Amino acid sequence: MKFSEYEYNRPSFDNYKMNAQQAIRKIVEAQDADEAVSGVTQMTNLISDADKQGQIAYIRHTINTKDEFYEKEINYWDEYSPLFEEINSEYYKAILDSKYRESLETVLPGQYFKMAEYRLKTFSPEVISLLQKENELGSTYNKLIASAQIDFDGKTLNLSQLGPYQQSTDRAVRKEAFEANFGFFKENEEKIDDIYDQLVKVRDQIAKKLGYKDFVELGYIRMERYDYNREMVQVYRNQVLNEVVPVVNKLYKRQAKRIGVDDLQYYDLSLEFLNGNAKPKGDPSYIMEMGKKMYHELSSETGHFIDYMYEHELLDLETKEGKSSGGYCTFIPEYDSPFIFANFNGTSGDIDVLTHEAGHAFQVFQSRWIKQPELVFPTSESAEIHSMSMEFFTYPWMELFFKEETEKYKFSHLAGALQFLPYGVLVDHFQHEVYEKPEMTPAERKAVWRKLEKMYNPHKDYSESPFLEQGTFWFRQGHIFDTPFYYIDYTLAQVLAFQFWKRAIHDQDVDAWSDYLAICEVGGTKSFLELVELANLKSPFEEGSLTDVVKAIADVLEAIDDSQL
Repeated sequence: MKFSEYEYNRPSFDNYKMNAQQAIRKIVEAQDADEAVSGVTQMTNLISDADKQGQIAYIRHTINTKDEFYEKEINYWDEYSPLFEEINSEYYKAILDSKYRESLETVLPGQYFKMAEYRLKTFSPEVISLLQKENELGSTYNKLIASAQIDFDGKTLNLSQLGPYQQSTDRAVRKEAFEANFGFFKENEEKIDDIYDQLVKVRDQIAKKLGYKDFVELGYIRMERYDYNREMVQVYRNQVLNEVVPVVNKLYKRQAKRIGVDDLQYYDLSLEFLNGNAKPKGDPSYIMEMGKKMYHELSSETGHFIDYMYEHELLDLETKEGKSSGGYCTFIPEYDSPFIFANFNGTSGDIDVLTHEAGHAFQVFQSRWIKQPELVFPTSESAEIHSMSMEFFTYPWMELFFKEETEKYKFSHLAGALQFLPYGVLVDHFQHEVYEKPEMTPAERKAVWRKLEKMYNPHKDYSESPFLEQGTFWFRQGHIFDTPFYYIDYTLAQVLAFQFWKRAIHDQDVDAWSDYLAICEVGGTKSFLELVELANLKSPFEEGSLTDVVKAIADVLEAIDDSQL
């Protein structure tokens, strides 16, 4: 079946509740291990089916936010997902308390019990209305961003379609494109401020009703951070500040020289070369064709995976009116199907999506043996290891897409990955400040952002943009609204992906791919630091863990004469 043929049927919550309670009673009142296992099997099937329907609705809604049917379905899921969660929490409690737990551990991965503990800590019936409000506010933000209709260059464009103009070699066009982009956010400043202010307050209320000091504490549990805490994250952020920011600042100085500007303004940052950034040498169908060739040559496993994705039409890559912004990968249980969503716009980002999101999709495809949908993906920081590392494992095939600009792309990609780290920890640090002081006004939050931005991104010059100078760049960062604290994850994974780059590309270590394959196959059955150990990588929380790999990258970039690219 192709994705267009996948059936969507809104699950009846009443039926779900009735069947789930029957299964839970079976576990609680079981007279033998077989009966308890039977209840677990029944619940696994119920959770899988509900998740399947929710994923199909979400995908179809993001493909076309103007589709009235799926808009209603998203409203349903926003309202009812906390109610489903309430039932599931009863199930999690039943398996944790079961006298046949030893037998249940033969049908459920060990990590499932840890996940169940954490999920119970994030939920109580008394916060259902607040969770519904949180969902509703997140959807309101996403719909607002998807509604952008910007008149530019004689066309009506969405935010993604402005991307190529923001990389124009004509400085005036770049500036105008950035002003148009942030002009949308400026026009909607009051709405965005209000959405986020409500989100912060709702999340703070949820945390305090659940007995936590603040939402930071709850946020870490929601993200299922089993191995580390906020103090360890702070140590890591300081490493980035001290070891990465100075290297990155030198890269921005080289960029200014390359593109011939004395003052590198915010609208110059997207242009890396005076003769233009590296771009794919073909239309979306060509990119798809070359992607198939690349994954067939990379390994037998990736070849099988990409055939499955194309045959079942599990990719929606081109930008179009009404489509949500950004890119993601998700997984549809029972159909055993990853799905990749993107907004191609003719920039090198199109290839990054084909490698990054395909890294996620390949991982869940390899983990589809896991019957519990909650564990097909690992936790977020682990999941991003797969995506970011795939960007590097595919380096040998970049010539298929970039031809004579391949070395230019690789320089930009490697430098850009390093430049991302300070921004990624800035987003995290900002959220810690926000949720530790939820009473801040919108203006105070913006001031905090700008203060932190000057620490982590001192190269950002907003002297020509009063709107950005007041601290509003984060308005465009959907994770801050949708999935609080999901951002440091990218940077932790990036550091580990750099280690794979050093092993596979720099040192030509033949074991790097087999280690990568091993962590794809275990999905969420291991915690973050367990995955790091399985992959034979070094934990980013160790003092000095960044030193060797950052030096290797800096040396490689320093040795390249970027003026000739």
